[in-house]
Amino acid sequence: MSKPAFIAQQLGMAATSLKSGWHVIRHRGPGKITFWFIALLIGIAAGFAALLFRKSINGLQAALYGTDEVEKLHTFISGLEWYWVILIPTVGGLVVGLILHHFTNDARARSVGDVILGAAMHDGRVETKAGVASAFASLITLSTGGSSGREGPVVHIVGVISTWVSDKINADGITGRDLLGCAVAAGVSASFNAPIAGALFALEVVLRHFAVHAFAPIVIASVAGTVINRIEFGGVTEFVLPTYGDLQFYVELPAFLLLGLTCGLVAVALMRSIFWAEELGNAVQTRTGWPRWLRPTVAGAMLGVLALWFPHIIGVGYETMSLALTGELMLHEVIVFAILKVTAVAITLGGRMGGGVFSPSLMIGALTGLGFGLIATGVFPDVSGSSSLYALAGMGAVAAAVLGAPISTTLIVFEMTGDWQTGLAVMVAVSMSTALASRIVDRSFFLTQIERRGIHLAAGPQAYLLAMFMVARIMRRPDDPKAADEAECWALIDAGTYIDGAATLEAAMPMFETSGARFIPVVTLSVNAPPQLLGAVFHVDALKAYNRALAATAAEEHS
Repeated sequence: MSKPAFIAQQLGMAATSLKSGWHVIRHRGPGKITFWFIALLIGIAAGFAALLFRKSINGLQAALYGTDEVEKLHTFISGLEWYWVILIPTVGGLVVGLILHHFTNDARARSVGDVILGAAMHDGRVETKAGVASAFASLITLSTGGSSGREGPVVHIVGVISTWVSDKINADGITGRDLLGCAVAAGVSASFNAPIAGALFALEVVLRHFAVHAFAPIVIASVAGTVINRIEFGGVTEFVLPTYGDLQFYVELPAFLLLGLTCGLVAVALMRSIFWAEELGNAVQTRTGWPRWLRPTVAGAMLGVLALWFPHIIGVGYETMSLALTGELMLHEVIVFAILKVTAVAITLGGRMGGGVFSPSLMIGALTGLGFGLIATGVFPDVSGSSSLYALAGMGAVAAAVLGAPISTTLIVFEMTGDWQTGLAVMVAVSMSTALASRIVDRSFFLTQIERRGIHLAAGPQAYLLAMFMVARIMRRPDDPKAADEAECWALIDAGTYIDGAATLEAAMPMFETSGARFIPVVTLSVNAPPQLLGAVFHVDALKAYNRALAATAAEEHS
């Protein structure tokens, strides 16, 4: 055989092997080694996506505001003409409104809450079209002065990547959720240069379990995301603290307990401010009849006016956070900046401009901690450490309460600052803040968002799994050998005991309890027409489906 013919034969065999391997992955799912390789690729892709998003924000900010030092944007804006300060976020809000109006069904930017919902109820998938539109909307928001964070949009962007891969390989629910966790871990790691925290964030917040089978691929993806970050920015930490380890452990710990409680209340105030702004925006929009694309425009204009006097509210806020962590702010500045940042975040998110709550909660936490520290060290100067230590602990405490992620947030704070010697103070503050806040809201900002949509994710699988089963899928049709008697069905319908075919078991199970019936007729409901009988859902069938779902969830979480 000639050499060209031999090469052609080998290439043909390789192509056949690849085709056969792809067929196996598509129809049988990836094996363990293959899955880890896919996790690595997703980690690399998610890392580049997070890096591109961050660089795009910096580049667009530099172009719009006319400065190359975007990390000192607040200082630069102070000398900018007033009309530019107002015009840039206003136009940005208009562009955001038009994007969300045309490419989403509810003019709302997707973020972490939607990713958590996708993991729990949609086999690890998120919306792709709305997700891409939300990414562009959040990019415009953060580049033109919106007061929110970049990490929330990054989490949804990488969720879109994992959804695409899951669809391509026809992944089942467990594989889809694991791939989503890999993408989120890599995205968070690449955003914060925090591989440990990134992996734990995916498990703690998105998947909401610590199953062993998911740990290895998520760690692989998280490390890959971190490598992408360090290729671009090096191995430096996000912030550098001026002092280390001067905590008076036994004497000062009660102060950090009080700081944690204070931060818990501040976190609740931040979350409720956002929800109140959302409700106010809905009410104004309904009463005035404004088009939905105008809402972010008005929010942008409000931010621009506020930034005329307080430019610190513009953007992510890392410059102000750095000042707080290094103790370079006065007490009155800390209080004013914290209140204004909460206001600006509520305007941004309530105005549906896009972005996340992670970075704002870090900034507000740092300001809260510094304010508490300035008071504590002023009252007890002989037994107190540096006020910047309180800022560090406060940063973690507020963020942990908002995210409902005490473990990963504590680690993010450590990895962002490189200061592992103050771990005790941070852990104490974080534990107290999350314990308090989780009893006032539904565990976290994201789970409260989901609860406000009528989905009881915070209560656990026993609550939300019922909403995943349509009664039309479980009912017995009239042609079923064990179908319900038609005469009995109509008797129940006449008595008012029936359910719409589009309803879920969440609505059906209480009806079984109140009626005591063995089955409930399933009907189609239409205006000005009597109900049409589709079949009947039996109590025993509903319980079997529910028990199978609970067993599958428990098996996944403990595998």
